Amino acid sequence: MKFSDKLKELRKKANMSQEQLAEKLNVSRQAVTKWETDGGIPDIENVKGISMLFGISTDELLFDKNKEIEVLDFLYESVTEYDIDCKKNYDIKLKGVKCVTLKGYKGEKIRLKIASNTISNIQKAFKVKIEDVKKRIDMSVLRFEKMTEKQAKENLCVFIDFPEEYIGNIEITANTSCLEVKNLKADNVEFSGKTDTININNFNGNLELDCNSNIEVNCYSLKGKMDFNQISAISKINVNENFRFMTVVKGIANSICYEKNNFISNDFSIDDADAVFELNGMKSELVINKIDLENIQTIK
Repeated sequence: MKFSDKLKELRKKANMSQEQLAEKLNVSRQAVTKWETDGGIPDIENVKGISMLFGISTDELLFDKNKEIEVLDFLYESVTEYDIDCKKNYDIKLKGVKCVTLKGYKGEKIRLKIASNTISNIQKAFKVKIEDVKKRIDMSVLRFEKMTEKQAKENLCVFIDFPEEYIGNIEITANTSCLEVKNLKADNVEFSGKTDTININNFNGNLELDCNSNIEVNCYSLKGKMDFNQISAISKINVNENFRFMTVVKGIANSICYEKNNFISNDFSIDDADAVFELNGMKSELVINKIDLENIQTIK
């Protein structure tokens, strides 16, 4: 049973209204409604409060009969939502964060969740700012409470869910260890800043990487184009054995080479494929490596 259904069932068995539950937990009725309709999840303190109120353990509340975690991946979380009513372009500025996940979903809200296992004052230390400017949404995460770039880079994760029906172009700037793009269809996604690792899973569109640092990309599924716009960088793409792709080299003094299980190989690209890897810029190298991606360690 999902957390939302479990909470609703417990509340009704106790003959308690949403207003009454909200009052006992010292939260708004809207917060309870959100929890019961899969619109968000409570933070760890409210989870403890719900458990105590209904006399069950947090394990019973958060785990299903198969002991699979239902909702809480982090100890401290904060979710911000904003209604979207038409196709929008998104401009996102994050500065330093540990990891960023971009994902599409069926809904009508842009959702940004910040999460951490160490920053207990997360709701005071960070504020999400959203501005709706005609057909563009500007989003940023601001730091407070003497939170430093280094602390955020080591401890803060950001998850952004985009409503599938209303996705145009996405521009994102960040200094992050890992960028993950999954289950997302967009006209164009442009990333600028710094990242060490990128995980691509079920992305449809054009992904531009404006980044001069060395990047390792784990590409599980891609339908579209990935552009590496780099200067004096050496980047690597890991793909599975059956992944089909074509390559394009542009710019000045750039080159693409190939590996199998991290050993030098002949060119195994093809002339006609749904996925295209393009190297632009100057004096850069792109290595494409066939390997079992299940054995690749990625940041979670």
